[in-house]
Amino acid sequence: MIKIYTQVEQGKSWLQRYRGCQPVFACVLGFTETGLIPGISAAGATPFDRKSTALADAEFLYYGPAPSPKYPLPPLHAGASPVLISRAVVESFSLPLYIFNAGLLQTPPIPAIDLKGAAANCLSTGKALDLAIVKSLLDRGLVWGEKLAILHPSSWIIFSECVVGGTTTALAILTGLGFAAVGKVNSSHPECNHEQKWTVVQQGLKAAGLLNFDKFSSTLGALQLVAAVGDPMQIVVAGMAIAASRTSGVMLAGGTQMLAIYALIQAIATEFSLPWQPEQIVVGTTRWVAEDPTGDTVGLAQMVGSVPLLISNFSFANSHYEKLRVYEQGYVKEGVGAGAACIAAELYGNWNHSQLLQAIELLAARLEGDR
Repeated sequence: MIKIYTQVEQGKSWLQRYRGCQPVFACVLGFTETGLIPGISAAGATPFDRKSTALADAEFLYYGPAPSPKYPLPPLHAGASPVLISRAVVESFSLPLYIFNAGLLQTPPIPAIDLKGAAANCLSTGKALDLAIVKSLLDRGLVWGEKLAILHPSSWIIFSECVVGGTTTALAILTGLGFAAVGKVNSSHPECNHEQKWTVVQQGLKAAGLLNFDKFSSTLGALQLVAAVGDPMQIVVAGMAIAASRTSGVMLAGGTQMLAIYALIQAIATEFSLPWQPEQIVVGTTRWVAEDPTGDTVGLAQMVGSVPLLISNFSFANSHYEKLRVYEQGYVKEGVGAGAACIAAELYGNWNHSQLLQAIELLAARLEGDR
């Protein structure tokens, strides 16, 4: 079920090293007002719905189906939240679960670890976050990355995210770091809204004083870039991955957003002379992201550096549920570490396609029964 698209030998070595080892599932929640722009994201049918997407996904990831959730999973234009996939794997294998609040509008209705961050302003302002908050979040990310590695010395760590609008902030970070990422990123739409994303990113970089953003400005550090056009999750996961990679395997769980974070890791490690182990880090995502004809995840992975891009070949084509089958039409694609969860089911649990599909559908049936 696992396919390696880039840095194949390095990816094979990583998989061999961690096959049979239990993963730790960490999810970092964040919010950016970028996600409220009409049409920017399909992770919630309306901007109002998207205000609580991360809260709802976190609640479901932690508790599973419940009769009266504080934040029900938001309605989508089509499909179902990818948290169904992640929860099915976390629950089935009793994976250690850590959920972090990097910066949300409200407090999550679960025992989340508060990193004392803040929700980000729309990146179009060029003033997404206070620099002091970005620095603090990096420090806390470094601390928690090391802590998770120490707490689970024989495990590898999945770092997942839930940030609505995060592929747009990812495009902003990649562009600010000097990567020609326009037209390569993904989205939760069946066809990526590249033009809309690029318009917003240009507004933000211009407002931040980065008129010439074909090349990373030596006058602007990586943390200043995140403060200008990023979101709180990015800097946290970058710090966590840097620290954890020193002793543990790391899977950055996602597509566009995690490739942006990998680029950010390289910039931060260089700028601040932080030790890390690149060979310990891979990016894991879904087939729906990697094979999205309206993006170029593989090309983006090749562009940002020597990181293996792993995917799960898992499919919903034979699902009994229409809201899951529409994944095959390009809806939703990824989120909350869904791709990494699929990889973990095979790598740790030795599950095949049918076993994973059954677990997800059983969870979907319980969710329908609780409504």
